[in-house]
Formats: sequence, structure tokens, C-alpha cells
Amino acid sequence: MDQNVLNMEIRKFLKLVGITSQQKIEKMVENALKNGSLKSNQSMKVSVTLIMEDLGLHHEIEGEIKLE
Repeated sequence: MDQNVLNMEIRKFLKLVGITSQQKIEKMVENALKNGSLKSNQSMKVSVTLIMEDLGLHHEIEGEIKLE
């Protein structure tokens, strides 16, 4: 195994996750603000589940996004 290749592949995947997740969150927040189901001073709980079925990985990450 080439550690550098593995590192680059992981970074590419995480970059894709980060970019697409941010875009989805921004769009959902914008729509919720427009339709009134979310106020600009609210915060939102958020979670991500990382799964690698081949290796039996199941990792939960929880957090909060504040709008102010």
C-alpha cells in the first residue's frame, strides 16, 4: 500500500463530502428562511454518518450550526 496514494484518495473524498454537504445545507437553510420554517436567529442540530461497509466502520459526528 502506498500511504501517499491513500492519503490523497481520502482527501479527495473528504473534499467532495465537504463541498456537496455545504451546498446542500446552504440551499436548505435558504429555502427554510424564505418559507418561514426557520428564523435567522435559530441554530440547527446536524449529524453525519460515515460508513465503510467493507471495513465495518460506522462513525457518527454530531454538531450544531448557528445562523447568528
